[in-house]
Amino acid sequence: MKKNYVVMDGNTAAAYSAYAFTEVAAIYPITPSSPMAEKVDEWSAKGKKNLFGSTVDVIQMQSEAGAAGTCHGSLQAGALTTTFTSSQGLMLMIPAMYAMGGQFLPSVMHIASRVVTSNHHSIFGDHTDFMTCRMTGYAMLMSSCPQEAMDLAAVAHLSAISGRYAFMHCFDGFRTSHEMQRIEALDYEDLRGLVDQEALQAFRHQSLNPEHPTNRGNNVNPDVYFQCKEGANVKANALPDTVQHYMDEINKLTGRDYKLFNYYGAPDAEEVIVVMCSASETVKETVDYLNAQGRKVGMVQIHLFRPFSVKHFAAAIPATCKRIAVLDRNKETGSVGEPVYLDVVTALNQAGRGDIRVVGGRYGLSSKDTTPGQIIAVYDNLKQETPKNNFTIGINDDVTYTSLDYKEIELAHPGQISCKLWGLGGDGTVGANKNAISTIGFVGGKYAQAYFSYDTMKSGGLTQSHLRFGDKPIKSSYYINKADFVACHNPSYITKHFPIVRDVKPGGVFLINCQWDEKELSEKLNAETKRYIAKNNIQLYTVNAIDIAAKIGLGKRTNTVLQSAFFSLAKVLPAEEAIGYMKEKAQKFMKKGIEIVKMNEAAIDAGASAYVKIDVPASWADAEDAPKAVTEHGPAKLVKMVDSIMKPVGNMDGDRLPVSAFSEHVDGTFEQGASAYEKRGVAVM
Repeated sequence: MKKNYVVMDGNTAAAYSAYAFTEVAAIYPITPSSPMAEKVDEWSAKGKKNLFGSTVDVIQMQSEAGAAGTCHGSLQAGALTTTFTSSQGLMLMIPAMYAMGGQFLPSVMHIASRVVTSNHHSIFGDHTDFMTCRMTGYAMLMSSCPQEAMDLAAVAHLSAISGRYAFMHCFDGFRTSHEMQRIEALDYEDLRGLVDQEALQAFRHQSLNPEHPTNRGNNVNPDVYFQCKEGANVKANALPDTVQHYMDEINKLTGRDYKLFNYYGAPDAEEVIVVMCSASETVKETVDYLNAQGRKVGMVQIHLFRPFSVKHFAAAIPATCKRIAVLDRNKETGSVGEPVYLDVVTALNQAGRGDIRVVGGRYGLSSKDTTPGQIIAVYDNLKQETPKNNFTIGINDDVTYTSLDYKEIELAHPGQISCKLWGLGGDGTVGANKNAISTIGFVGGKYAQAYFSYDTMKSGGLTQSHLRFGDKPIKSSYYINKADFVACHNPSYITKHFPIVRDVKPGGVFLINCQWDEKELSEKLNAETKRYIAKNNIQLYTVNAIDIAAKIGLGKRTNTVLQSAFFSLAKVLPAEEAIGYMKEKAQKFMKKGIEIVKMNEAAIDAGASAYVKIDVPASWADAEDAPKAVTEHGPAKLVKMVDSIMKPVGNMDGDRLPVSAFSEHVDGTFEQGASAYEKRGVAVM
């Protein structure tokens, strides 16, 4: 197959494959799945054809429950129907899912998985939503990265048609749905030949039609309901082989190696982690690191979670395996273990491998970053004489003591360049970085990865852009904590003393967008930042993109100036080549007038040369802050909450808070009046 490289996020990749097999899309967009529905709607409006030579009929309903009902009716009428959802929206679809799953309709739902509100609300990602749907009768196929989102979306649709089975295709909300990568696009013509035409025609023939009426979904009594349910076992038992067949077909097209359960690591591993979705990529990196040090470890990545195939799972476990840690990205309160853990224990017992010791743990709830250091702690726990069960990683549980101690490490990635940019929601930083990743992926021919971390304030809130570039595929599905290039696009983050400089590697480049001269800069930087810069040979630069943009006529839109400075300083591509491509892209503004194009070109030229190198004084190595006495006034309980929770969270140190900090807030209740203490102060004028 000819390789067609594209730069896409996971949502777009899944939607690209879904569009090929979809005749009707019933939608009610919900974050973080919305871009899938939006892309399908956009492509349909532009006349893009699916595999059946028609545009997708997009039907937007007034709730997710309505979208699910539309899917059910459309499928009963014989149309291949798809929807895209997440979280609370998925919860509203469950009643209709029981019907579609039980009636073996080839429904496909693409899920950018997300938290379901419990004691606290969160819009971020974990597996709470789709784990709630385990009993609906849907098959559940899991992807770990944008490339898998494209490939396995196709597997889901092909298997749904051939196996006459309802499918959920799930991937991590934000971590995969919004991560951009340079990937290989599947060719629609290659996919056309994989469709089981006989099964498709049978589905259409069995649809509800007045020309050949039928009776479906009847009420039955206790005398036969049980038998009807058990009679459907044959469908579930046959499906794993169908899914593996289509994985094999995609493997032939792409040269990749998809299995229901992919093993990775030492062939004679004694300690194995079982995991699914985006953390799989982090575990693979950690396995390589530990095995290079002489350990014998491995991991099993689950692709098909439902129906869970015992024979395929057992075949993936090395004969040498003695201990397994199962990682779940959700918490089932009150259960003796989380869902994947319970399935693994049961599967091993049924396969005659009950001699393997199995422990389970939780990780990554609400998009909590999952790092190699945390995964090493899991493997180290397996080495203990009595490994801790029901453990957690990535937090400090000083209340019920579930957490494993861990130490962050930086894995070496020779030839890879990493960049981290701190911006303000709505300032254009994320948009500029999406352009940058496309430029580097296409023009530079590099593998590229971009992930954008947002806070819930969205516009006006903090954004962090994590960019990686290299000559080899990038598997690091976690934040960048040490970067070659770091930029602070809003000077208020400096005066707030956010720990931005910690992100810069020794010898790396730190660029601050500000209106300060060297004297003012020295006054604004706190002692900790100065010491780090001096002791780690940080190359410090400033650029006044604020005044440059205003002078050119771009107002507050500093992103073009800053993107040009990025290309000049980060050295990911030859600066002239990158800046030339930026000017080429600026022509898209021609419809707004030649003056807008000229403004952007002027901003590009200015950004490429307007930055100033700061000579770091030797005295910074011993800098100390003057003591500041800050006392908050107000009700004691409110002040306690402000000091112990709000301030650390506001200073970007929330990840370091222990469980005990929230002991008085377990039911989700917080003190009134806290907003009076939140001083955002992000304006530069």
